[in-house]
Amino acid sequence: MNRSKLRIKTSTGVMETLVNDPVDNRHGVAFIAHPHPLHGGSMDNKVVQTLAQTAYKLGMVAVRPNFRGVGQSDGLYDKGQGETEDMMDIIKFVMSHYEGLPIYLAGFSFGAYVQHRVAQQVAHERLLLIAPAVNLYEFQPVPSSTLMIHGDKDEVVPLADAKRFAEASGANFSTIIGADHFFHKKLKELAAIVEDAWRY
Repeated sequence: MNRSKLRIKTSTGVMETLVNDPVDNRHGVAFIAHPHPLHGGSMDNKVVQTLAQTAYKLGMVAVRPNFRGVGQSDGLYDKGQGETEDMMDIIKFVMSHYEGLPIYLAGFSFGAYVQHRVAQQVAHERLLLIAPAVNLYEFQPVPSSTLMIHGDKDEVVPLADAKRFAEASGANFSTIIGADHFFHKKLKELAAIVEDAWRY
């Protein structure tokens, strides 16, 4: 595995970013956004790691930055606005090295809010929202090709709220029975759904 930790320059400073590159026979570039920075969210979150490992397994370059104020990333939490700008800058930088490859966007919880905003501005192959915090942030409609994955025991974002948002957007929805917000003991099931959805 070609694993690199970069510090990518954005409008607010530099963002610590981990890149896992399969090198041979690349099929795409997956940008993965972590949960809330003020509640322990980072690139090392287990759901984020699972998404990165799955993308890599499928032959994608997996890119996961630390948002503002997390790890070695500069800046302060900006309620999703600045984080969206940073992700846009990161995508621009990374894609200058992988021109022509399709872009996949994935976000978990707060990260799903960021990525749904990025998806409005960046041409992408697929958008994946994991336990999107639709009850905490103002989400706009997403493309019908979007896949949402949610646990029926989610204690942070009620399943009914997530389903209602998915239905309004015409998005695909997958429920993992017994899964809480952080998919404790359900990461293998999560990975299997993502792998099936993203298989090239």
